[in-house]
Amino acid sequence: MKLDSLNHWFSDKKSVLVALSGGVDSALVAYSAYQTLGDSALAVTADYKTLAQEELESAKKICQEIGINHLIISYDELQNPDFVKNDQNRCFHCRSELADHLTSIAKQKNIDIIVDGTNLDDLGDYRPGIVALQNNGIRSPLVESSLTKTDVRNTAKLVGLSVYDRPSNSCLASRIPWGQRVTAERLARIEMGEIFVKQMAGARQVRVRDIHGMAKIEVGSDELGLIRKVNLEELSSKLKSIGFESVTIDETGYKPGKINVIAD
Repeated sequence: MKLDSLNHWFSDKKSVLVALSGGVDSALVAYSAYQTLGDSALAVTADYKTLAQEELESAKKICQEIGINHLIISYDELQNPDFVKNDQNRCFHCRSELADHLTSIAKQKNIDIIVDGTNLDDLGDYRPGIVALQNNGIRSPLVESSLTKTDVRNTAKLVGLSVYDRPSNSCLASRIPWGQRVTAERLARIEMGEIFVKQMAGARQVRVRDIHGMAKIEVGSDELGLIRKVNLEELSSKLKSIGFESVTIDETGYKPGKINVIAD
C-alpha cells in the first residue's frame, strides 16, 4: 500500500517541517507526517503576495482535518527584483526565497528536516522551483516513496482528505507570461478574474492569463461546455471593470505550462 510506504519514510525521522500549500500533494505528506510523528510534525504555509486567498483557506482546512500544527508566515515576493522581472527562472527565485524562510523556522524550532509535496510526475515538467528546493536540502517524500499524482489522489481519498480531487493550482504569477513584470495590480485582477469565472461558469480548473492587459481564460478541457454557456458580454464587462482591456476564451482548454511558450 502506498500509504505504508510513505509512513515508513517518516518512521525514522525525529521531527519534520512540511511546506504546505492548499493542494492534495502536500496535504498527503502532512497527513502521513502527522500520523507517524504526531506533534513532532509542523505544517508551514507561506502567505506571499502571489498566493490566492482560496489556496490559503484550503491550507487552513487541510490542517484542521489532519490535526497537525499549522504555522502561516507572510512576506512580500514583490520586494524581490529577481522574482518581479519574471524571467524563466522566476520559480527558482520564488522557491529559493521560500527555502530561506523555511530553513530559518526549522532552525528556530530545532526541526531536523524540511519536506515538500513534489510527486514523481512533477519531475517530468520544467520546474526550476524544484531545483531550488533541492539545492536547499528540502526533500520530497512522495518522490522518494515513488508516488505519482494518481497515487496521491487515490491515497488521499482513501484516508478521507477533502482535497483529494482538488484541481492542481499554481501561484498567481504563473498567469503572467515570462518577460512581463509581476505587479500587485496584475495579481489582484487575475485573482478576482478567476473568482468571476468560477462563479459564472461553475468551472473548477480556471486560469485567467494576463497578457499585456488581455484576459485569456482557460478552463479544464472537460469544462469547456460550461464556459461556452456563459454570457461572454457580461463576463467581459466584469473583467474590464477590474482592469482588463479585452477578454478571450481559449477553446483548447487548460494545459499546464502553456503560458511559458507565449511570446512577450
